[in-house]
Amino acid sequence: MTYSIVQALLVGLWAAFCFAGQQWGIYTNRALFISFGIGLILGDLQTAVVFGATAELAFMGFGVGPGGSTPPNPLGPGVVGTIMAISIHGLKPAAALSLSYPFAILIPFVITFIFSVNANNLAWSRKAIEEGKYRRFHFLANTTLLGFILFAFCFGFAATLSTSALKVFVQAIPQWLISGLTVAGGLLPAVGFALIMSTMVKKEYIPALILGYVCVAYLKMPVIGLAFAGAVLAFNNYYNGRRADKKDHGTNGNDDGSNQDEGGIEDGI
Repeated sequence: MTYSIVQALLVGLWAAFCFAGQQWGIYTNRALFISFGIGLILGDLQTAVVFGATAELAFMGFGVGPGGSTPPNPLGPGVVGTIMAISIHGLKPAAALSLSYPFAILIPFVITFIFSVNANNLAWSRKAIEEGKYRRFHFLANTTLLGFILFAFCFGFAATLSTSALKVFVQAIPQWLISGLTVAGGLLPAVGFALIMSTMVKKEYIPALILGYVCVAYLKMPVIGLAFAGAVLAFNNYYNGRRADKKDHGTNGNDDGSNQDEGGIEDGI
């Protein structure tokens, strides 16, 4: 399946907008959001959303790099993986995620390169302000953002026009390796959640984790049902916490009052 130049331009513009969100501080550079737009442009929203949800589960735990390292970036799978899942018939979303994951590791190097190229912008911007060249300052202040936009546009545009090459590459991979990549792609969401739990889990959350596992593994509960079960636990913890706070405040108030009374008696005596 090949796509037109117009579709490639639209994918490039969408990728540029999503990637720029990383600089703007908005959540456009997420796999699900990227896949949603590409699915609309390429005409297969269902496959795009299914792939985007699979990738989003994996990247939920990759938002923060441990030890100051740069985490994988969802732009690569969001663009390349979505295009592969839509254009290559029979390729499962998990396998498309595994095949596109190297781009998630490659893009942080590009980000570091863009930051390195613009490392001296601070000194040039200060000089431009001192000389009263405010247009030059405005341009220098946005060169990093422009670099992000230019790279993402070229990346999305090239990925869309390279669909035939991607299809030939995937078809050349043996079926047993595709099966293995599918299994590996299915494990990536588990790795993402493991990274989240390694930093956020507390002993108070362990019963909820066990309950969620039982609901999914044994009761075969769908995601919507699991969300309702989680909401019940959340409301229960919220109201129990409020009740405990009120009880603590009431106890402290009584203690304060009794101390004052005792103090008044002692003063009177």
